[in-house]
Amino acid sequence: MSNASLSPLPSADRPDVAARLREALLGASFTADGLLELLGAPAYAALSRSETVPALRATRGDTPLELLVRLFLLQQPVPHARVADVLPLGDCLEHGWLVRTDGEEVAATVDVRPYGGPDGEDWFIVSDLGCAVGGAGGIGNRAEGVVLGVGGASTTLAGLTVRTPVRAALDLGTGSGIQALHASGHATRVTATDVNPRALHITALTLALSGAPAADLREGSLFEPVGEETYDLIVSNPPFVISPGARLTYRDGGMAGDDLCRTLVRQTGRRLAEGGFAHFLANWQHVEGQEWTERLRSWVPDGCDAWIVQREVQDITQYAELWLRDAGDHRGDVAAYEARYDAWLDEFEARGVKAVGFGWITLRRTAAAEPSVTVEEWPHPVEQPLGETVRAHFDRLDYLRENDDAALLAARFTLAGEVVQEQVGLPGAEDPEHVVLRQNRGMRRATRVDTVGAGFAGVCDGTMTAGRILDAIAQLVGEDPVALRDRTPAQIRLLVEQGFLEPA
Repeated sequence: MSNASLSPLPSADRPDVAARLREALLGASFTADGLLELLGAPAYAALSRSETVPALRATRGDTPLELLVRLFLLQQPVPHARVADVLPLGDCLEHGWLVRTDGEEVAATVDVRPYGGPDGEDWFIVSDLGCAVGGAGGIGNRAEGVVLGVGGASTTLAGLTVRTPVRAALDLGTGSGIQALHASGHATRVTATDVNPRALHITALTLALSGAPAADLREGSLFEPVGEETYDLIVSNPPFVISPGARLTYRDGGMAGDDLCRTLVRQTGRRLAEGGFAHFLANWQHVEGQEWTERLRSWVPDGCDAWIVQREVQDITQYAELWLRDAGDHRGDVAAYEARYDAWLDEFEARGVKAVGFGWITLRRTAAAEPSVTVEEWPHPVEQPLGETVRAHFDRLDYLRENDDAALLAARFTLAGEVVQEQVGLPGAEDPEHVVLRQNRGMRRATRVDTVGAGFAGVCDGTMTAGRILDAIAQLVGEDPVALRDRTPAQIRLLVEQGFLEPA
């Protein structure tokens, strides 16, 4: 652990000051759209990678927006007199948003980063200086309680979350408060927890500066702060890194292996209200002699449907290097770096870990006698946000559970929007080797179908029952209609499950 110090934080109990600061920031167009217009796409994208040189080059002028970018995003001291023209300077100094430096300049105490909400809201994410995003360059401060802002994991989780109106939402391990901020738009009550009191303080600042309602903030690990309370929505981007120690609070859970993620998922079941959703990002071990899919199935709590998607797998050397770089260890003492690397590999080898998977876990509380658990690998590009896709997946599970094969044949279906058919084969061949249906939205799945499946999907417009369509196909291809009705429901079921067909 580094001996780096952390700046004192602004007051979290003065929403009136946060409101005045927010008004001033918006007045200067210090928004996601304003930054994009000022900096241009390349410099704006570089900021999300913690690269500041392009933004420094783009803010050499003296407009209010350029001043705010240098102050809050680039952490440059700026002239006291100029800030007084743009911000409520007295409030900002008195309540800790700014501090005086040597001479006639002031500096920010926290990073304040504009963030565009899903419905065009102008939000702001507060984090520790130099820690707005992580990445291969390493974070800017390695103090134990450091609080990061928005990275790719944060936006991935926000995009996955089902956004139906709910009574109560829980953001477990809130960090800078981005998930609590999103939940505030559709939850009557938001509770946010973290083992790090500094994170709770920063979450309060994020919510206040974004003009969102205050959350119920509670300190503690996992579900400890909320007891047996139940929620309609639980989200968590936990400290999922599988590491040989607990150096950095925001990423290292302090439990052995992937026990923190497993414990979190297992304990969620009884905290979900009926029909409630839980969304997690997680890492899991691929252990010698054990199927990773079965390992994850064992995590799913009783009474919950689950959809688990593995997005990436890294061998243990890649994984260790990724997180050593995240902490900036590659920029320090070579011997210390090698010793930490060695310790990481020792830990993995002792547990028989050959690789580490990363992905999404979604649970839904169900009263079904036999909950459905889907564990799959999908490393391909998807279209975010996926929240509506996730909700529809579980709706389809309900439909398929409630309808046997006879009911499917009596039902009407429509082809989902933006599904295309591809025929694959050698040039000039009379018939294709195989036919592929491909989605251009959501999960962007592709599935191979036979000629009957392709023909069936192509005429599904909601006007004819599945059985009548199959009878017509049987007549065209000269096949026994009874045999076709017997063998096709399994293919229909798969096409519905994967979202190619929708019940009309």
